[in-house]
Amino acid sequence: MNRLEIDELIDDPGTRILVCCGSGGVGKTTTAAALGLRAAERGRDVVVLTIDPARRLAQSMGLTELDNTPRRVVDVDETKGGSLHAMMLDMKRTFDEIVEQHADPERAQQILDNPFYQSLSSSFAGTQEYMAMEKLGQLHATGEWDLIVVDTPPSRSALDFLDAPQRLGSFLDGRLIRILSAPAKVGGRGALKFLSAGMGLMTGALSKVVGTHLLTDIQTFVAALDTTFGGFRKRADATYKLLQARGTSFLVVAAPEKDALREAAYFVDRLGTERMPLAGLVLNRVHATRAGRLSAERSVAAAEALTEQAEQAEQLAQAEEAEQVEEAELLDGELASRPADLRLVAGLLTLHAERLRVIDREERMRTRFTSIHPEVRVAEVPALPGDVHDLDGLRVIGESLGAG
Repeated sequence: MNRLEIDELIDDPGTRILVCCGSGGVGKTTTAAALGLRAAERGRDVVVLTIDPARRLAQSMGLTELDNTPRRVVDVDETKGGSLHAMMLDMKRTFDEIVEQHADPERAQQILDNPFYQSLSSSFAGTQEYMAMEKLGQLHATGEWDLIVVDTPPSRSALDFLDAPQRLGSFLDGRLIRILSAPAKVGGRGALKFLSAGMGLMTGALSKVVGTHLLTDIQTFVAALDTTFGGFRKRADATYKLLQARGTSFLVVAAPEKDALREAAYFVDRLGTERMPLAGLVLNRVHATRAGRLSAERSVAAAEALTEQAEQAEQLAQAEEAEQVEEAELLDGELASRPADLRLVAGLLTLHAERLRVIDREERMRTRFTSIHPEVRVAEVPALPGDVHDLDGLRVIGESLGAG
């Protein structure tokens, strides 16, 4: 297996952006946080942009509530000169900041108060992904941190965040939006004549579909937002090029499961198509055992034998209670005192056999992936007994990643 050297990656001053991508439920957010913490404690000034982390993980990083501003994480070892900041993406607030930045105060307020804008900024398909990329661009532009770790939004569709800027830009530049904005662009009485003559039939039909009030809100929104149209696509293009640039690295995060690794393979292929720099694969929750010499088959056989002995011991106990002395003498007297112990050991052997089967299945899944993508470097994180909910847990994951 081609091993991914995480410490080499995060120690390289040329690495300025790490993007963690992957399907939901594979530990992507925890991986991003662990990478940020390890990099900070190795001397980098890091900011981690997370998307809706688990509450306990958020609390461990000092993020007790949704906050669109990077906050310094306390209890981080800064003896090597590094620091760690973290933030959770507030999708709507990021959209509001864009409007406030690229429009004069009066027009910005018109946009912010518009019902159509409020709906668009909160629930339009792809808005969260687009705003994650917007925030990345903002963080990079400040130059305040020498490493930005991005936890991309969870999505069933691989790499939606790459498509979102184009999708949102296409919507804002779309034909319908341009038609709706045309009356405002004409201005004065010309606008009224244009609307009544050229738009009458269309707006009448649209009004029946979406309602007169909504259509008015859309037209008002588009007219107010007209000056910022070019900015959306321009910034989207700039961020897209930033993701392709030297200094950016993508980490695909997966679990050693069939569906997760299938998604990971799709991510790898898509990143290659988009010419995005792939650092490697982080494989989370990998199971292992220190008792590999005892095979699953031998464990099962031993468990069955011990279970049988436990049953004999229980029969002996029952015989003694019934004072069936002759029958009891035929059984091994030493068994009478330890049926519970025998069943306990049998249960442990059964669990060991099940663990070995899981390890074997994960190994097959991993081998299948690496045979298809032998060029992809892999770092593994062992399965932990519980959820990560504090900095110490993140350090454990970081150490595992650093060990390769």
